[in-house]
Amino acid sequence: MARKKINHELWKALQPLLPKVEPSPKGGRPRLDDRAALNGILFVLQTGIPWEDVPQELGLGSGMTCWRRLRNWQASGIWERLHLALLTRLREYDQIDWSRASIDGATVASPPGGQQIGPNPTDRGKLGSKRHIVVDRRGVPLALLVTGANRHDSVVFEGLVDAIPSVSGLSGRPRSRPDKLHADKGYDFARCRRHLRKRGIGPRIARRGIEKNDRLGKHRWVVERTHAWLAAFAKLRIRFERRLDIHLALLTLACTIICSRFVEQFC
Repeated sequence: MARKKINHELWKALQPLLPKVEPSPKGGRPRLDDRAALNGILFVLQTGIPWEDVPQELGLGSGMTCWRRLRNWQASGIWERLHLALLTRLREYDQIDWSRASIDGATVASPPGGQQIGPNPTDRGKLGSKRHIVVDRRGVPLALLVTGANRHDSVVFEGLVDAIPSVSGLSGRPRSRPDKLHADKGYDFARCRRHLRKRGIGPRIARRGIEKNDRLGKHRWVVERTHAWLAAFAKLRIRFERRLDIHLALLTLACTIICSRFVEQFC
């Protein structure tokens, strides 16, 4: 997907979720407008610039003000609700394809260390973080989790599947279960298959020593493409945020942006 202007579409979805803040009776410096703060957060996410280096001439306020707004909205659950709001918008137009879903993890370097960080066994033990995502058949991100780079993908399998939210938008009950879930050989464990069957999801997990990767890739390539879309946000290529809540906020916002592109294209 080509990069597009997303501020307006995101703002339309975000504005109803924001708490109303009354001006302080004591006066003082005016509070930075929420829309300007969102633009500042998006600028940092897309460019990868350090928060303290956000140019003042852009009218986005200070980088640390944008950082605090990102932190506060994460603590209030606003980014998660924003993601769900856009998923609901997609389902209103029947644009979430539940017929197949895919799951996978991707590792990024994390030089400063911090929460949910571990030595990467595939990169000479350097510190790293791993993001785990579930996507629908077209690559729409449905859920995400973060672990250290030393954690096996299968460790968060059950939690990640259960993290798929119940998405309303069409008549009938909200939906949170794909018909099938595709995964590579890293998830080839009996407990993973049991969990899917318990949830009423058909397991499509490659078996070690039996199935070839090229056959698996026929359906799983979409999750790898979504990881590539996430890596296109410069702030996510290397994890410099030591705090887990800030890193999760940026990841959730990036997933929301991807959803907003689907909304713009299909809704």
